[in-house]
Amino acid sequence: MARNGEIDDYRGYCKDCKANTYIVLDHSNGDTICTDCGLVLESHYIDETTEWRAFNDDNNDKDPNRVGYNANPLLSQGNLTTSISINKGDHAIPKWLDGVSNSDRVLLQGFDIIEIIACRLGLVQPIKNRAKEIFKKTEEQKACIMRKRDSICAACLFISSRENKLPRTLKEISSAGYGLTKKEINKAVQSIKRHVEVEDMGTLNPSDLVRRFCSNLGMKNQAVKAVHEAVEKIQDVDIRRNPKSVLAAIIYTITQLSDEKKPLRDISMATDVAEGTIKKSFKDISPHVSRLVPKWYAREEDIRKIRIP
Repeated sequence: MARNGEIDDYRGYCKDCKANTYIVLDHSNGDTICTDCGLVLESHYIDETTEWRAFNDDNNDKDPNRVGYNANPLLSQGNLTTSISINKGDHAIPKWLDGVSNSDRVLLQGFDIIEIIACRLGLVQPIKNRAKEIFKKTEEQKACIMRKRDSICAACLFISSRENKLPRTLKEISSAGYGLTKKEINKAVQSIKRHVEVEDMGTLNPSDLVRRFCSNLGMKNQAVKAVHEAVEKIQDVDIRRNPKSVLAAIIYTITQLSDEKKPLRDISMATDVAEGTIKKSFKDISPHVSRLVPKWYAREEDIRKIRIP
């Protein structure tokens, strides 16, 4: 996300364009706007990022002074400090003043990265707070001493989102990070889990992703309910594929039985699953489709007409 005064931009999904486009965040008006079609995707959102103001020179917006964080119980000094920023590419790297300890300096820089990545992903405050707790424990245990701080922060958010039952995939988090790969984040996740006590994350449950993916496609409530039921039933079927791929195939199946059919391309974009992978997953679930689709949603003869895309 590139900050330019009161405007940020990032890649996101627009339901009108049915594609990933550049989305603009207008901080002054609180609007999220698609740059391709001009649709206001969200209005009057709350900006939870850190405040920046320039008091030394009203005409110089290149040298902002940070007004400071709120008191933070995770810090040894509660963060009653003042700092200025030094812009470095996409980062705003703080230069800490007022005798802040080295340990708190590392934590504050990590918390900054967590906030930025979480903002890009639209993660809620409890996920961010838990990620910061995990980051602090990781630093205390020196669990990832050889790894990049960005990848550690991204891994903390991955773990926290799973713990809070609002998971984000490695691909989603890597796309919001600073050029991080899924492999880097996954290695950091494994290092953290070896040294820091975290809650049981379990395996990725497709039902945790249903509402977000269906919302990305603008699906109606009845279709979303049908997807939920099919996902519950698929648990009893031995399908040896990634849960997200299976979910994408189920969404394809349900949308083909509705009045608003969705192209495979759109489903691929909304679920972040390759079209070829969806086709293979659909082929795997097709023998079980009659059992998976709720009887109230579609007739048997219509279900039988669905073909591999």
